[in-house]
Amino acid sequence: MKKEFTAPTVEEAKQAAAAEFGAPEEEITFTVLEEPKKGLFGKVKGEARVEAEYEPPVVLTKADTAKNYMLGVISAMGIEGAEIDAEEIENGAMFEIKSEEFESLIGRKGELLDALQYLSSLVCNKVDRDYYRVSTDCNGFRERRKGQLENLARKIANNVKRSGRTSALEPMNPYERRIIHAAVSEIEGVTSHSTGEEPYRKVIISSTEKKPRNERGDYRGGKGGRRGGRRDRRPREHFDITTSFEKDYKRPKPEDTLNAGLYGKIEF
Repeated sequence: MKKEFTAPTVEEAKQAAAAEFGAPEEEITFTVLEEPKKGLFGKVKGEARVEAEYEPPVVLTKADTAKNYMLGVISAMGIEGAEIDAEEIENGAMFEIKSEEFESLIGRKGELLDALQYLSSLVCNKVDRDYYRVSTDCNGFRERRKGQLENLARKIANNVKRSGRTSALEPMNPYERRIIHAAVSEIEGVTSHSTGEEPYRKVIISSTEKKPRNERGDYRGGKGGRRGGRRDRRPREHFDITTSFEKDYKRPKPEDTLNAGLYGKIEF
């Protein structure tokens, strides 16, 4: 911004500019347009006229910090032309990355997208102690992933319901566990819970129905009709839908030190 200031002296004009801009004189560019003139007997005529130019420093928000970091990483990956739209959500923002090279940004099962979300969260939350939630998506990947998880949850739940055997999924993040739990809750005869510690916490799906008995009153499947039969030693089914990023990355998450959850402190 530019503005002219007048005062009896040049120094007083500069002081007036600094007071109005709320900045030290060293950060303001001054151009002296006119200086007071001395007349007869040393009498000063006129006033000093000074043009002051000042650009206040840009204060980046947490959203700006996260977005700039993401764009820097994407550029370092050799991907050009990517754009990021930020939409405010509760306690943070959803960053939608748009790029023709979306496969390179998503990675296997979304592992690169998860890593970008995690690291940008760390960077922007260094600004202050107020936790800011960062969520990332790329060309609608999260919605497609949600559909895949829901279909998988229903498939496993129906298998468990028919066989009566418990099934354990591979470790996944809280957001994806929540999708599994929600899908399983819509199916009668099965239930789900999470077990283990992060980042290896996983979902267990089990049947709530009792195994049917045969005519002798024994549980079906027993060898020679013995009550209860032999224990089924076949291994439980495991379904790998996690990412290598979440399996290998053991460092504490930002919510561990900032008293807030990356996914809203989901306890599933």
